[in-house]
Amino acid sequence: MFNPRGGGQQRGRGGSSGPQRRDGSVPGHQQASGSTNSQWERQPDEKAQGARGGGRGDGRGRGERREENKQQGKPSWNSVHRPMIRGGHSRGFGRPVYGFMQQNLPNYFLPAPLHPSNRPENTGHQQTSRSMTDLRVGPQGEEPQRGRVETQRGRGGNGRGRGRGRDGTPETRKLGYKMLEGLLEREASEVAITLSSSTGLKNLLDDSTMRSDLVQLVCQVLCKAFGSRIDRKIVLHLAGTVKDSPFFRNILPYHVTGMMSDYVQARREQYPQHLSNIISLLSEVLNMFPQSSIQSVSMLVALLKPTVNQLRASGVDILPSTDEDLERVQGLVAHLQEKSREGTLRSDNYSFLAADEDAPPGEVDFRTMSIYPTLEEFHLDQKPFLRPNIMSQSFQNARIYLDTHFRLLREDFVRPLREGVKEILRNQHSETVDGIPMKKRRFNDIRVYFDTRLVLPLCTPTGIAYKVQFDPRPLQFVRWENSKRLIYGSLVCLSMDNFETFLFATVADRDPTLLRKGQVHLCFSSESRATLARIQPSDSFLMVETTAYFEAYRYVLEGLQEQDENDVPFQRYIVDCNTDVDPPAYLRVEGRSYDLSGIMAEGQEKIPPFNPLTPHAWPDEKKVGLDESQLQALKLALTNEVAIIQGPPGTGKTHVGLKIAQALLNNHEAWSNGSPMLVVCYTNHALDQFLEGIHGFLKMGIVRVGGRSNSETLKPFGLRELTRASNFRKNLPQHLRRAHHEIYTQMEAAEELLKRQSAQLECSLRGVLREDFLERYMSPQHWDSLCLQPVMDGFESVGKKKPSMIAEWLGIGFSGFLQGPQLTEMADEDEAELNDEELIEIDEEADLIQAERIVVDAEHRDNNWKKLKQDQKNIDDMAELMLAMNLNDPEPQQAAKNQRHGQSHADQEEWQIQGHQKKKIKQMAKKELTKTSAMSEHQERQTMDVWRLSLKDRWRLYRLWVLRYRTDLRTKALTSEQVYQDAAERLNEIRRREDLCVLRQARVVGMTTTGAAKYRQALQELQPRLVIVEEAAEVLEAHTITTLSKACQHLILIGDHQQLRPSATVYELAKNFNLEVSMFERLVRVNFPFVRLNYQHRMRPSIARLLTPHIYETLENHPSVLEYDNVKGLLTNLFFVDHSQFEEEIKDGRSHQNPHEAQFVVALCRYLLLQDYKPSQITILTTYTGQLHCLRKLMPSPNFSGVKVHVVDKYQGEENDIIILSLVRSNLQRRVGFLNISNRVCVALSRAKMGLYCIGNMDMLSSVTLWSNIIHTLREHGQVGRALTLSCQNHPDKQILASCSDDFRGAPEGGCNQPCQFRLDCGHVCTRMCHPYDVEHKEYKCMKYCQKVLCDLKHKCTRLCYEECGECQVPLDKIIPSCQHSQRVPCHLDPAKFVCQEPCQKTLPCGHPCKAACGESCTAQCKVTVQMQLKCGHVQEEPCFISSDPKRNTYCRTKCGTTLECGHPCPGTCHGCCQGRLHKACNHKCQQTLVCSHQCREPCVRDCPPCSVRCKNRCVHSACMKTCGQPCAPCNEPCEWQCPHHSCTKLCHEPCDRPPCSVPCNNTLPCGHRCIGLCGDPCPNKCRICHKDEVTEIFFGNEDDPDACFIQLDDCKHLFEATGMDQYMNLDEDQDAELDQRAIRLKDCPRCRTPIRRNLRYGTHINRSLAAIEMVKEKINGVSDVVKQQQEALRLQLLGKKNLRIHLGPEFLHLKDKFKTKDLSRQQLWHLENLMTYLESVGKLKAMQAAYMTPLLDKLQPFSSKIEEVLEFLLRPTQRFSDQQIADLDRELKRLSYLAELNVRCGMSPAKSIIYGTEVQKLREILEDTLPFSEGLERRVKQMFTDLDTKLPRSGLGITDEERVMILKAIGLNKGHWYKCPNGHVYAIGDCGGAMQQSKCPECHAAIGGTNHNLIQGNAVATEMDGAQHAAWSDAANLANFDLQNIED
Repeated sequence: MFNPRGGGQQRGRGGSSGPQRRDGSVPGHQQASGSTNSQWERQPDEKAQGARGGGRGDGRGRGERREENKQQGKPSWNSVHRPMIRGGHSRGFGRPVYGFMQQNLPNYFLPAPLHPSNRPENTGHQQTSRSMTDLRVGPQGEEPQRGRVETQRGRGGNGRGRGRGRDGTPETRKLGYKMLEGLLEREASEVAITLSSSTGLKNLLDDSTMRSDLVQLVCQVLCKAFGSRIDRKIVLHLAGTVKDSPFFRNILPYHVTGMMSDYVQARREQYPQHLSNIISLLSEVLNMFPQSSIQSVSMLVALLKPTVNQLRASGVDILPSTDEDLERVQGLVAHLQEKSREGTLRSDNYSFLAADEDAPPGEVDFRTMSIYPTLEEFHLDQKPFLRPNIMSQSFQNARIYLDTHFRLLREDFVRPLREGVKEILRNQHSETVDGIPMKKRRFNDIRVYFDTRLVLPLCTPTGIAYKVQFDPRPLQFVRWENSKRLIYGSLVCLSMDNFETFLFATVADRDPTLLRKGQVHLCFSSESRATLARIQPSDSFLMVETTAYFEAYRYVLEGLQEQDENDVPFQRYIVDCNTDVDPPAYLRVEGRSYDLSGIMAEGQEKIPPFNPLTPHAWPDEKKVGLDESQLQALKLALTNEVAIIQGPPGTGKTHVGLKIAQALLNNHEAWSNGSPMLVVCYTNHALDQFLEGIHGFLKMGIVRVGGRSNSETLKPFGLRELTRASNFRKNLPQHLRRAHHEIYTQMEAAEELLKRQSAQLECSLRGVLREDFLERYMSPQHWDSLCLQPVMDGFESVGKKKPSMIAEWLGIGFSGFLQGPQLTEMADEDEAELNDEELIEIDEEADLIQAERIVVDAEHRDNNWKKLKQDQKNIDDMAELMLAMNLNDPEPQQAAKNQRHGQSHADQEEWQIQGHQKKKIKQMAKKELTKTSAMSEHQERQTMDVWRLSLKDRWRLYRLWVLRYRTDLRTKALTSEQVYQDAAERLNEIRRREDLCVLRQARVVGMTTTGAAKYRQALQELQPRLVIVEEAAEVLEAHTITTLSKACQHLILIGDHQQLRPSATVYELAKNFNLEVSMFERLVRVNFPFVRLNYQHRMRPSIARLLTPHIYETLENHPSVLEYDNVKGLLTNLFFVDHSQFEEEIKDGRSHQNPHEAQFVVALCRYLLLQDYKPSQITILTTYTGQLHCLRKLMPSPNFSGVKVHVVDKYQGEENDIIILSLVRSNLQRRVGFLNISNRVCVALSRAKMGLYCIGNMDMLSSVTLWSNIIHTLREHGQVGRALTLSCQNHPDKQILASCSDDFRGAPEGGCNQPCQFRLDCGHVCTRMCHPYDVEHKEYKCMKYCQKVLCDLKHKCTRLCYEECGECQVPLDKIIPSCQHSQRVPCHLDPAKFVCQEPCQKTLPCGHPCKAACGESCTAQCKVTVQMQLKCGHVQEEPCFISSDPKRNTYCRTKCGTTLECGHPCPGTCHGCCQGRLHKACNHKCQQTLVCSHQCREPCVRDCPPCSVRCKNRCVHSACMKTCGQPCAPCNEPCEWQCPHHSCTKLCHEPCDRPPCSVPCNNTLPCGHRCIGLCGDPCPNKCRICHKDEVTEIFFGNEDDPDACFIQLDDCKHLFEATGMDQYMNLDEDQDAELDQRAIRLKDCPRCRTPIRRNLRYGTHINRSLAAIEMVKEKINGVSDVVKQQQEALRLQLLGKKNLRIHLGPEFLHLKDKFKTKDLSRQQLWHLENLMTYLESVGKLKAMQAAYMTPLLDKLQPFSSKIEEVLEFLLRPTQRFSDQQIADLDRELKRLSYLAELNVRCGMSPAKSIIYGTEVQKLREILEDTLPFSEGLERRVKQMFTDLDTKLPRSGLGITDEERVMILKAIGLNKGHWYKCPNGHVYAIGDCGGAMQQSKCPECHAAIGGTNHNLIQGNAVATEMDGAQHAAWSDAANLANFDLQNIED
């Protein structure tokens, strides 16, 4: 159709001409995009714009244009009924909005643009579409419009085209009133989704004008939408739309202002709810977008306050909650405005909650939140809801208080990890980001480690840790000693699937040496451990590290979750901020008094006890020795249940704290109730200081919890020291002791098993595995191929032992030398810097951080170094067995073996690889082993000949084999890991109970905040009533609150919030949410009562001036600081050096360094040391750790040892005379970093006592207000400038301006550049430049030559001037008077005193010439060798002086030569064998073949002991790692002997239940020929065709048979014909076989006699033999239970050996310990039993000696030396109690027993022994002879003793024992009444037994008796009569007659 106006009917493709509906649509078709309905409104200025056809129409036609007034006669919009707003009037305060129109077509829906990651789920789209459809209204609901409106209808066109106006712009629509009203009836979630998805809302909010009722409706709908509980992202998007709209920025403020002038009653009635909606809307927007909405919200809040007041004044009933809500929003606005002014409010990262505002709907309760980051946090863009830590008012309740701190603390450690992972995920599909490869990219919040793999499990005291390997190549620049990377306790997250799943772990141990290799030890969380079983060694993870010390966070967060709201201690003050403080509850008891005498100052009178709550009873400050503010602090601490003491620098807060502690401890009965005082400090150093102070007045009862104390004083009080004490466990409850023992035993057993399994894994990391250990993991074809080594370049491998095949294959063996060109040249790295040993020691930051984190030593390292050493040795031994190349050895292993086996020089030189070539090979192997790429299994299957692979592919294939090997080992270790972990966790719980037992006995318990977090549960049980927190201003509030228990009645906080604050990980949380504000500071800010110490005792006034008033309002100087001397060598005591040299950024981390400052600081330090200051008086401080390393490189230890170098943060609480401060920061961006934090500045400027010197960019720092004020003060006093003035002490007029380090060269010795010119005592001038040290030159050494004349001949001194001249040493020719020889004699020496050096011509008395010089005395010991006749009869050469001295004992060196009982010649000498009496043990090698097939390595023995060689038994599954003599554990894996024809169902160690298969093998060898083996057996590596000569060599007889099949032995690789070998193996079952074929032993290879241990075909024979061998082992070792019973019996028997115990104490204890040894063999018990028996015999001899032989007699007749000979022989290491040794011992002990008998008889009757001296002497000659005691001699001795029985009886009385006993009975006297005269005649004294009168002996008339109980000289107690040692009357008789050593028994 033609339209004369040009706007024809719309035509679209497929358009319809069907009948139109009332609304103009065509039934059954979509509406044209130009259609509208009543729920969408055009813009007010829209005029009848055309709509181009959409949908399937071509859109080229123009719709018909009409002008008609459709709403004539309808009422105005003001009078239309509105269900939500009553009434209405056209003259409201809102601006009228014109052009609203009715549109009837709601089908077209255009969603708001969403970021792809923020798009809602499909269900949300469906819900939105449904709700839009349901909300359609018909024409009857059309809204009346004002005026005429032109409309344009599009015709036809049923499609999806977008309608456009006449000008071609997209048509815009906005939400209508009706639709908004309809949304109020919907669920909040539906409202939020609908609004967020609609462009109509944005169009509506973008209007520049809006009716007031619509404004109210919009606010009401938005408030409802914001109430959605689950659609957080939707609500966030909606709030973002609102906050940027003109509605929020313009219309709403205008609307709020107009409310004050609106007097329409109907609308005013709606205002109370409307105001509540507006405030709620502001709160929601501000919470979600704090930074970008603060300006708009603050303006609205400012308008709302007067509006509310005006409406209330005009009679509107404002809702009660309105003021509270508005005040809450105002508080949040004020907080954010403050942060915005400070420049810290930089983003909308968080949703802010007001202090008393509940979490938003749907937010999870903090008690159920996961402490670890969740999957949603990594993948969803959610904003956490956080409340700031309130600084100006109280918390609403305890729940909000706990919730606030929990969320802040959790976010502090989660945020860096979460944001870092998100950054990785954003860039995961790009190899490079911003042109930087991912591996080189630096991430802001995390550290990333690539290609991380779990290597092997490790046993630690706290459970299983894992050695983890990561790629160290991207981290070559890291200096691990100082890096904060991978510090103990840091949290890491590992993922291999883009963090869809992940594992959490903490760093368990840190070794910089291992970190350089890419190895670290991790301990996985309990949740992650459950998934470790599914991890394969090939799994490669991305490891992400966050620097937060997770353990401290975890314990505190758990504590906050567990804290009951009603049990929050001191809730009245901490939560409610009540400033009316009560005394401690225990002090409110009536009659309570304190005795403060213990803290009185010296010389002051003691005061009587008084009630501390009585103010006038307190002593004054003079009596207490404190200043006024310190005394106020003492009073406050003792009388307030929560006390805060602020101590600015130098004011003595620690001193006051110790006074408080002493006062409380002296009165502990008032408060303790059995609980200790808890002292908590932020650092270990502060804790040591405080506890050392307490130790000054409390010597016992201190327990320090923590692993890193540097105090020797506190070492005995460490918790670990106390629990390791020897008597600790004895006092524990029995159930704890039993549980500890049982669990520890289980843990040890699991550890042993796990160590054996992990040792093999460890070995696989150390180098290249031998092929034997990889055979199971190769295909048979590859194994055969590998074993067929080709000839390399025409050379064959020669020598006694062929190298490892796999080493040759990988190019690291002999052939590696020939492959030299393939190896990479290794460049030598020259170290230009000084060695670390030559530099001063500076505490590395990593070590400092780690020291604060480690709470218990046992958690960090195993102190049992012997055990560790043994474990390491075991692994080394295993590595030697398993590795073809050990990369830990200094040289390749084969070369080391050659040296150990002692190969000939020629053998070692056969193609020996040169040293540098070895190094290249080793470096190549090391590089290949660090790679992780392995050959795929598909590529492996395609490889036929492994020798044809390139070297690169060989290594890839090798890595595949090793991967399978490690996977197998890891699988086997899983069970042991679980058992060990379970035992370790239970044991740690037992240890916690044990710790609690110690803590309960203490009076003072000291902890760091980290320790308090870790021991939180123990503290809750300990319930300390009194807590002192030192450095309280540095402790996070969450740490403080979890330290307190509900039983706490007294809390004392000591610190200074104007110095260092608590450290937070996230800067934004620290600044915007006040996380860095401690409980100490928060309470001070809410005007809680506190005392500030006002008198500083540290800094000289000029330094203190920097702090007051810039940091502290007032700070008084104590008089003591006015007396400091000026700093020597400098013109001023305080100076700040200004410079403009730029800093450098440290590559690793965010630290900085400034080399210019470092050089200046070191030069200044050296200059001050030259001023005669001690190194301990100087400290260098810096604000950045990066500067520490820069300083250290410039400070050699010889020059700077003793100077302290620290970072500022680690020096709080310390002081020194002189501080040199390096500020570091200097850059074009004028970023000052930490230097804008007043707390850090305060610490840095307040450490110096006498002098402070600072260097920095003052121009840049002046941009910071605080620094600007400080610099202004410095300029006023001339203490800042570009150069520091050096002033010479010796020449004050000489000054040097030093602006850089080179300027100090003008004072090379600390003075100036003038020569010293000091005249020394020697007359020379000092050669040094001017120096202020050693002014008197007392230590100066003049290095010029001495000019003094020393003698009359004018000879000058030849020494240096500072040396003593001495006498003239010039040599002159002089004649020696005594011999007339001419000699060169020193000038000063008289020739008569000179020792002539000519040879002596005299002859010695022995006839030999003298060998001395002429002037020397002739030698007294002639050294000429001569023949000497020894006592034993042998002759040997000895020096002449020895042969002529009869007193010298010369040891005979003649070989013994006696044939021993074993038939071998004695290896000893005449002296060593005691002249043939005690022979040396035979050392002839046994070399018998043992049951295990090894040769016995022991010397000649009667019974061979168990074999000590490492067991070689192994199967296809595993190898035995014990010694061969120990029983082998049977392999319980299923038997591997399977083939298509037969299969074995037995276990590996059992005899197989299947026959050998006789079917020939069908496999094809690598050469292409058929295999010559049998089915089910490994294919031989020989071919019938290729190796014809070897295969057909006749051995059994059938080898040349064309159908012969062969078997290759695994152990030696020899090849045998199958039927012959089968018959050979069956010989042991044939009764006709030879005896050696039926012996119990393994069958040998018929060719080489190698035992056959590994062969599936002959497994039955092998297993039977092994079973029989095990029975033999059991017989040799003994049955375990029987051996234990025998051991216990022998132990009890030992205790009964009285003589051994009394007379051989050390030997007794040695045996006692031996019998406690576990797992002794039967042979060892036999040895110990023999030793015990013989020692008891020796003990009896010693007992006889002690009882009857006098020391004088022993000296004349040396019996002791004979006993010592026997004892030494018994205890020799070679003592094996062979037949010869037993015979020798028996003979010698018989001789000694006879000799003892003789000595006893002589001792009993000395007189008779003289009378019968001839007989006695003959007997003694025989018994003391050196010849062996033969049987003939023994018979002769017996006869001689028989003859002496009557002449010299045993008693010594001349009577027989029977006669002696009869006499004793007849007389009837007790012991001690019998005495003897000087000649041995016996007499008795009655009564008390004491001599009271003298008489004469009736036999010899000698004087006997005595007076006053004193015997006459020569008389003695007759011990031989009744055995008494003392007279009966004596006190000693009651003790000496008893065996005191047996009293204990």
